[in-house]
Amino acid sequence: MGLHQIKPPRGARRSRRRRGLGDAAGQGSYSGRGFKGQKKRGSVSPFFEGGQLKLIKRLPYMRGFNNVFRVEFVGINLDRLSTFGENAEVTPEALVARGFVNKPGAPLKILGTGEAPRGLKVSAHAFSASARAKIEAAGGAVTLLGPQPEPKAESNSTHARARRAKEAAGKKAPPQDEPKSESGKDS
Repeated sequence: MGLHQIKPPRGARRSRRRRGLGDAAGQGSYSGRGFKGQKKRGSVSPFFEGGQLKLIKRLPYMRGFNNVFRVEFVGINLDRLSTFGENAEVTPEALVARGFVNKPGAPLKILGTGEAPRGLKVSAHAFSASARAKIEAAGGAVTLLGPQPEPKAESNSTHARARRAKEAAGKKAPPQDEPKSESGKDS
């Protein structure tokens, strides 16, 4: 006996009875629905609450939306990195160990408030422009962790094409005025 030969026992799978609405259905006068009323007729919506205010109307109307793809960074300012001292190596694990980061798995972004110690080697998932400039100016190095976002492809919409054409025209020499015809009107 194989799996393809197994069948349910006789009577286990009964076909659904199509319930009628009257004598013509061949199931008696009431077709198993009883006397008149809401349940005698068609089906009631599963969201119908007996006439009271619906749940969807009782809830507040929340505007906007939540972007499920948003990446929440944990921000650390440069002034907090000064506790590491000069020529130190700062990693997300070191920041978690010192208690600066309370979400160990979250990506880390270094922000530019404060001054960077000399020779600091910082590894993080993102850097603000001012933080990167201050670290490199102090003789330090920055290392980006994780996958970096790909540069966005140029849009080919009508507005984008017009903007690119305008920028290209601005780079060329300014157009010279054409002399007007003798009648004073351009033809």
